[in-house]
Amino acid sequence: MDMKQIEEFKNKIICGDSLEVLKTLPADSVDCIITSPPYYGLRDYGVEGQIGLEKTLAEYLDRMLTITAECKRILKPVGVMFWNHGDSYGTGSGTGIRNGKQATVRGTQMNKTWQREGKKKIIGYEKSLLFQNFRLAIRMCDEQKWIARNLLIWHKPNVMPSSAKDRFTVDFEPVFFFSKSKKYWFETQYEQYAEPMNRWGGDNLKANGKSEWDNETGQTIYRDRNMRPNSLGRNKRAVWKIATHPFKEAHFATFPEALIEPMIKAGCPQGGVVLDPFFGAGTSGMVAKKLGRNFIGIELNPDYIEIANKRLASIQSPML
Repeated sequence: MDMKQIEEFKNKIICGDSLEVLKTLPADSVDCIITSPPYYGLRDYGVEGQIGLEKTLAEYLDRMLTITAECKRILKPVGVMFWNHGDSYGTGSGTGIRNGKQATVRGTQMNKTWQREGKKKIIGYEKSLLFQNFRLAIRMCDEQKWIARNLLIWHKPNVMPSSAKDRFTVDFEPVFFFSKSKKYWFETQYEQYAEPMNRWGGDNLKANGKSEWDNETGQTIYRDRNMRPNSLGRNKRAVWKIATHPFKEAHFATFPEALIEPMIKAGCPQGGVVLDPFFGAGTSGMVAKKLGRNFIGIELNPDYIEIANKRLASIQSPML
């Protein structure tokens, strides 16, 4: 790997098609990838060449696999990737794909005012979840030999209500945690204990011959035990309850910073490089910069790049 070559891309947003730009990045050069690609059949952003408007789900998956192959090539052998990918429903003769334009109501963009274009429909799978995310993840493992380390659940407690009367409201999105190799860089993240743990009732458990958690174990000898939990907390769980946050400018699918922070801390060392091939409004770059990491962004829409650059300009990195 030519380290001088990757320096040319650090802390910049590159405007262009994600696949074509990825091909220009050197192999084994990036520590961590964090991104959320356009989902199939969900929204038309009005940008020529965008992903998600393919004629069939199969065509979309094939196109996405060309991108994930490049992502794996670019990752360092010890690199990891967090891939946030929601789903959509087959429409048949249904409502079609949202066109990505919002109306403004008293200066606030309202999700309920998204317009839909009935001419663009998902063919087949009428009323059915497509499982586009899991189909892609399985092919990534089977065909490209990605290692799937976790399925993280981004639980959204403030999700918009659903108008559907024949199913439950979806209030989560999956985040797939992949590694390129069996051994990779990872820093354990901790969270506070959700509730007191009976087994660790105090600084010292002074046994008196009776202990509920030893029932039926056959133990007859008891000693004082210093059995406090880890002072840092417990190993972070796979369900992350993080509210979405409205963004007053044009990009509606902005990552919450609280979602990105543990990914970067866990998957990218200080001074490392975080790549987001679908940069959008630049939240991944903002959090990387705040945490003393470098970033590389790729974005097709120049309007979003302008928004992202404004947001990044307000961030002072502690190290860079």
